[in-house]
Amino acid sequence: MLKDLVEYIAKSLVDNPDEVIVTEVEGEQTSVLELKVAKEDLGKVIGKQGRTARAMRTILGAASTKAKKRSVLEILE
Repeated sequence: MLKDLVEYIAKSLVDNPDEVIVTEVEGEQTSVLELKVAKEDLGKVIGKQGRTARAMRTILGAASTKAKKRSVLEILE
């Protein structure tokens, strides 16, 4: 569910939605969601001074709290 949420948000932001890849790495207590986008779309996902990335992390935090899990968003270059 959380993976789909991050993927949906990222695809809505970028020019190349086909190149959005979200992988979930499950840990013991935390799951790490790795977001990979096209090089030219990296700025759109991060936003000015990281505002968009911070907003995505906030939404993910709220959704993961509701799902009683702990999730972290990593944006890969």
